[in-house]
Amino acid sequence: MLPSDEPTLRGPNGRLVLTADALEVDGQRFALLELDAVELQPIRWLLWYLLGGIILAGFALAFLQNWLRTVPAALGLTAGALLLAYGSRGTNRLRLYRAGREALHFALAGDPLPWQKLAAETNRRIRRRHEEAAAAAVAAWALDLPPTETDTNSWSGPPAAPPDTTELTS
Repeated sequence: MLPSDEPTLRGPNGRLVLTADALEVDGQRFALLELDAVELQPIRWLLWYLLGGIILAGFALAFLQNWLRTVPAALGLTAGALLLAYGSRGTNRLRLYRAGREALHFALAGDPLPWQKLAAETNRRIRRRHEEAAAAAVAAWALDLPPTETDTNSWSGPPAAPPDTTELTS
């Protein structure tokens, strides 16, 4: 399959766009060859879990010790349960591993399932681009082609020795 045959995929909210040869996240564009992998991890908000749990436990204990009447205890238990539910909502962390550089992190809201499918497709395309680049490098090396002007990573070999080094060694 040629790169042009792969469709452009977009995230659920349009913040992530995957094309045949690049990944764009929040307006930042990354070539697939500069990425090693993409990882998506659902993150829960620990602060809201802790706050909701403490409020829930506090109001439950206060009610059971007869320090609170029914209506204030019910309101406190409801507030604690709502904070727990809000904490379980969380977010999704997208981590981009770049070759030889620090990983980048992005927060993506919403259900993790569509994001995970998009991350899996991105990893598949990254592996494919790396395999294609490796195959092209092997083919060029096998044919012993000179490097092209557009190849910025080519090395023409070690520099020639200066002419007066023979006089210094004798």
